[in-house]
Amino acid sequence: MNDHAAWLERAARHSRYAQRVLTREPALLPPGSLGEPYHRDRMLEELTASAPADEPALWRALRQLRTRVMVHIMARDLGNAAPLREVMDTVSALAEVAIGFALDRIDGWLAAQVGEPLDEAGRRQRLMVIAMGKLGGGELNVSSDIDLIFVYPEAGEIASARGTSAHEYFLRLGKRLIAALNEPTGDGFVFRVDMRLRPHGDSGPLAISLEMLEAYFTAHGRAWERHAWVKARVLTGDREADLQALVTPFVYRRHLDFGAIEAMRELHARIAAEVRRRDIADNIKLGPGGIREIEFLAQVFQLIRGGHEPWLRIRPTLATLGALAERGLIPNDARQSLEAAYHFLRQLEHRLQYLDDLQTQELPRQPEDRDRIAESMGADDYPAFLLLLQGHRDAVSRQFDAIFARESRATSDAAVAALDEATEEPAALAALAGLGFTDPPEARRKALAFRASSRVQRMSETGRSRLEQLLPRIVRVASGHANADETLDRLFRIVDSIGRRDSYLALLLEYPRALAAVAGLVSLSPWACDYLARYPMLLDELIDRSQLAVPDWKTLDADLGRALLQDDGNFEAQLDRLRHFKHAQTFRLLALDLAGSLTVEHLSDHLTDLAGLLLGHVLRLAWQRLPSRHRDVPLFAVIGYGKLGSKELGYESDLDLIFLYEDDAPEASENYARLAQRMNGILNSRTGAGLLYDTDLRLRPDGASGLLVSRLSAFADYQKAHAWTWEHQALTRARFVAGDPALGSSFEKLRIKILRQQRDPGPLRQDVSEMRRRMLEAHPNDTPLFDLKHDPGGIVDIEFAVQYLVLAHGCRHPALTENAGNIALLQLAESLGLVDRPLGGTAADAYRSYRRRQHALRLAGDRYARVPPEDFADERAAVSSLWRLVFYN
Repeated sequence: MNDHAAWLERAARHSRYAQRVLTREPALLPPGSLGEPYHRDRMLEELTASAPADEPALWRALRQLRTRVMVHIMARDLGNAAPLREVMDTVSALAEVAIGFALDRIDGWLAAQVGEPLDEAGRRQRLMVIAMGKLGGGELNVSSDIDLIFVYPEAGEIASARGTSAHEYFLRLGKRLIAALNEPTGDGFVFRVDMRLRPHGDSGPLAISLEMLEAYFTAHGRAWERHAWVKARVLTGDREADLQALVTPFVYRRHLDFGAIEAMRELHARIAAEVRRRDIADNIKLGPGGIREIEFLAQVFQLIRGGHEPWLRIRPTLATLGALAERGLIPNDARQSLEAAYHFLRQLEHRLQYLDDLQTQELPRQPEDRDRIAESMGADDYPAFLLLLQGHRDAVSRQFDAIFARESRATSDAAVAALDEATEEPAALAALAGLGFTDPPEARRKALAFRASSRVQRMSETGRSRLEQLLPRIVRVASGHANADETLDRLFRIVDSIGRRDSYLALLLEYPRALAAVAGLVSLSPWACDYLARYPMLLDELIDRSQLAVPDWKTLDADLGRALLQDDGNFEAQLDRLRHFKHAQTFRLLALDLAGSLTVEHLSDHLTDLAGLLLGHVLRLAWQRLPSRHRDVPLFAVIGYGKLGSKELGYESDLDLIFLYEDDAPEASENYARLAQRMNGILNSRTGAGLLYDTDLRLRPDGASGLLVSRLSAFADYQKAHAWTWEHQALTRARFVAGDPALGSSFEKLRIKILRQQRDPGPLRQDVSEMRRRMLEAHPNDTPLFDLKHDPGGIVDIEFAVQYLVLAHGCRHPALTENAGNIALLQLAESLGLVDRPLGGTAADAYRSYRRRQHALRLAGDRYARVPPEDFADERAAVSSLWRLVFYN
C-alpha cells in the first residue's frame, strides 16, 4: 500500500502527464494494482469486457486502456520496480493487443457492410499488419510512434459486391485501423501511426498485395529498406510464411555482404548531417553515441552475415548483441559496454517522454526538468547526470567507430602512379622497382591488363569503383613480400575470382588487415591462393586473426549441430552449411600451418578429426531424410581406411570408406544400402558451396563389384576366408570413424583378431613384395627426381614394411596390431628386436622428413612430391636398409 502511494507520487512528480491523469482520475489505479506488470492477457480481458459495439466505443476503450497502462508502467518504472525489459515488453504488448483487437472488430464490421474479401480460390483474406522499427523488435518506447506496413495476400473481389476489389477493401480497412489508433479525442490517442516505411513511402498505396511487394523489392528496394526490414514482424493475418519468403532474400543476401557497411555508413552520415543541420546534438537517439548507433552496430552484422547465418535473423537489439558476442563477432567487453549504454539511454529516453507524454529524445532545457531527469536517473544533480551520460555515449562512439570508421586506407604515391596509365613508362617502372618488384614491366603489364580485362569491364559500376580503389593497395601490400611479383600475380587471381561479388571487394577495402593477411598467405603458398580463389567466402575468416586458434572440435561440433537444426526443413541449406564449415575449418588450419603453429602430424590429426565430425553429421542427415527408415538411430558404422584410418589426412585427401551394419530387421539391408548411397552422394556432390570430400569405396569386400554395405558378420567371414593379403594390409590402418559406437567396438575387436592370426612369413613376404611391385609399376617416374612417395626408398616402402611387420608378428606381439601410426610402430618394432637398432628410429625419422617435404610441396602447388635425389640420400638409404632387412633376411 505504501509502495503504491509512493510510486504514484513519484510518477506525478516526474511526469506532468501522470499528474494530469491522476488529478482527473485519482482512482484510475486501485491500491495493489501496481504490484505486478500489466500483462498482455489483462489488457485483452479489459478490452473484451468493454464489448465495443461500434467504432466510437472501440476508440474510447482503446484510449482508456492506454491511459491505464501508461500511468501503471510509469509508476513501476520510476519506482524502480520495472526493469527496462518490462517497460519495453509492456508497451509493445499494448500496441500488439490494440492493433489485433481493433483490426478484428473493424474487419468484422467492414465485412458485414460490404462483404468479405476473397482470394481466387474463394478463401477469406486477412490483412497482415507488419510492425517495423522498435515495435517489430518488441522494444517500443513509452511514447513512440508505431511504424506499420499493410500487406494483403492477393488480388481478388468482395464476395457480395461485384466490382469491388480486395485492394479497395484493405485500403478502407487500413484507414479505419489507423484512425482507431492515431486520431486524438477527449480520451487522448492510442499510438501515433507512421506508414512512411511502406513501399514508395507517402506516395505509395496504403495497402499492397504480396505480389506488389515482391515486384517492389525486385525493382525498387533500397539499401536503407533492407536495414528497416531487419526488424519487420507480422502481427496479424495468416500468410506470414509467404511474406517471409519474400522478405528474407531481400534483407539477407545469400553470400556475406560487406557492402552493407558502406550502405549503413552512408545512412548514418545522412542522419548525422540532419542532426547538425537541426542543431540537435543533444538528441540521445540520433546524436553521437546515441541509441541509433547501437542499433546500427547490431544490424550491420545482421545484414552482412544473416543470409549465411540464420541465428542472426533476430529482432531485439540486446539479443543481437548477445548473439554477436557469443559467436565471437564482437568482444565480450564491447557487448557489456553497449548493453550498459543501451539500458541507460533507453531508460533516459523513457524519462524524457514521461514528462509530457511526447515522443522526444532531446535533453530538457528548463532547469526544473533537468532536475527531474537527474533525480529520476539516480544522479545527485544535472552535471553529475551529464557525466554519466557522456561516459555511455563515449563508449558507444568508440565501439561504433571500431566497426564503421574507415581503417587507414592510405597507400603510397608510388603504387598509385605505377597504375596510372597517364604516368610515363619510365617513371611507372621506376616506382615499381622502388617498391621491390623484380620485373617491373611485367608487373605493370599484368596490372593494366587486369584492369582492362573483360571480366572487370562487366563489373557493376560500384564494383569497378571499388576495384579502382583496391588495385593500388594490392600493389602496395604485395610489395611488402620477398616474392612481390608472385604475390601480386596471386592477389590478382583472388580478386579475379571475387570480382562478380562486389561485397568481397568491399570487405578488402573495409578491412586492410584482411587484405594484408591474404597477401601473407598467398605469398607463402600457391595452394592457399587456389583454395581462396575457389572459396572466396573464406576471406571473412581473415578479418579477425584472433579467431584463428587451434580448434576445439567438441565445441565446434555442438555449434554445427545447432546451426543445422536452424536449417531444419531446408536440406540443401544444411548441406551447404556442412561444406562451408569444412572449408572454413580447413582454411583456419591452413592459416595456422603457414604461420608455423602446427606440425604436419598435428595438422593431420585435426584434418582427420574434421572429417570424422562431418561424417557423423552426414550420417545423421542422410538417415533423417530416408523415408523408409525403420528405427530412430541406425545400427550402422562408417569405417575409415588409408589416410583417414591412420590419421594422416592432408588438405585434399580422398576418404577411403567402407560401411557396415548389424541389424536383424527385414528392411535393414535395403535401408542401409540406401543410406550408404545417400551419404556417398552428399560427400561427392559439388555445388556452388564446393565439395565435402571425394570418396573411394573400393576397399569394401569384393571391391567395386561387391555390396556397398556389408553386415558385420558377413564382413568377418570375408576377412577370415576370402580376403587377399593386401586387404589385410589395408586393415592395419582401418578405424571406426562414425556411427553406432557398439558396432564400432565390434569392428575393432574383429580387426585385431584378423591381424593377430598366425601367418607363414614366406608366402606373406612374397605377397607384400608382389603388391609393392605392382604399385611401383602403376606410378612410373620418368624424371631424374626422387618421388618421395612412390619410388624405392620412399614413403610406400616404409608403409609396406610396417604392414608386413604387423601381419607377420602381430600374433606374438599384440601391441603391433594397435593403429598407432607408422612412426610409433617402427619404434615399437625396434624395441621388440624385430628391427635392428637404430634402423627403426632412423626409418621413422625418414618417414617424418618425407611427410614434411611432401606437405611443403603440396602447399607450393606441386602436383608430384619429387625432389633432387641428393636432398634425401641418407633417408633413402635408411629406408632401403629397412626394406632389405624385412624382406630379404
